[in-house]
Amino acid sequence: MEQEIKLSNIPGMSVGQMVEMLSKAYSGLINRNLPISLMPSVMLWGPPGAGKSQGVREIANEIGKQTGKKVCVTDVRLLLFNPIDLRGIPTANEDRTLAIWLKPKIFQMDESDETVNILFLDEISAAPQSVQAAAYQITLDRTVGEHRLPDNCIVIAAGNRVTDKSVAFKMPKALANRLMHLEVEISTDSWLDWAVDKGINPIIIGFLSSHKDRLMAFNPVSEELAFATPRSWEMVSNILNNVESDIDEAFSMISGLVGIGAASELRTWCKVYGRLPDVKDIFSGKAKADAAKKFSPSELYSVISAMTIYAREHQDDIDGIAHSLKYAQAFPPDFSVMMIKNYMSIGDSFREKLMQVPEFMRWAETKGRLLNGVV
Repeated sequence: MEQEIKLSNIPGMSVGQMVEMLSKAYSGLINRNLPISLMPSVMLWGPPGAGKSQGVREIANEIGKQTGKKVCVTDVRLLLFNPIDLRGIPTANEDRTLAIWLKPKIFQMDESDETVNILFLDEISAAPQSVQAAAYQITLDRTVGEHRLPDNCIVIAAGNRVTDKSVAFKMPKALANRLMHLEVEISTDSWLDWAVDKGINPIIIGFLSSHKDRLMAFNPVSEELAFATPRSWEMVSNILNNVESDIDEAFSMISGLVGIGAASELRTWCKVYGRLPDVKDIFSGKAKADAAKKFSPSELYSVISAMTIYAREHQDDIDGIAHSLKYAQAFPPDFSVMMIKNYMSIGDSFREKLMQVPEFMRWAETKGRLLNGVV
């Protein structure tokens, strides 16, 4: 008998938290030369576009950093698979007395000690039940028929919840009890940290920094085809970065990704963005810091996002960083802290460079306590 899996009894966490927890757990096993199979297969639950797939790729990156090994991700979209794609094609053995199964391509993995494989079984809850049966055997036993995953392979599955009203089948309780279940929740702050690091368009970062409730607009009962999710905002960023940077010209494309309502809000907000100083002037020292005292919160969010992205792309411009820190002295304390946190999140090497900038050290001496919430 199949019953709906209730998610109220499993931990919910942001994509960033999930990445940190799982990459640390897997890397710990690998660095101690313990079998990866000691970790049960993971099942990620969450609404469409929440960042589950992106999170798995981030886990791969983190494991590579923490172990020094090459990490290869095999991404399997089970909704597009047939059972034969997982089990393999049957054929006769040499003397035609037995049937054997040709190994599917997804099992062709590098088994060397210098490699870690991740088999990501996406959309497992949406796959036909005949495909699910084979996929579940992989998650539980790391085998399908006579085919076995190598010992250096991590198995992670993901799917939408039945309550999301997407294509989703209920999971048998006996199976559910053999998996580690995690619910991926939407966290705008976590997504913005990721967005700054990945070069998401500064207009998108600024807009969502000041409109945090606009990151996710998924409604399981709505019939709308275009709606805002972390995934669709990333696609909007790709449009603005690589196809058309003018919001008015790109409006129809943006609307087709996040809906006309969200696209209209973004276009209206961009009028604010257009009044802001050129970020290059801030880093060259030409921009007047006194003007920042008159900025609205939305304008401050925009300036900070633009400064963070510019700093990430020009990490060796120590003089420019110093000019930007001088400029930020006019920011209200909470926005000043936000900018410093953004700078420090750029990376360890950049954080070390900040320590060499006198303006940063003066900020730390006078306002450093604010980083810990001490007023």
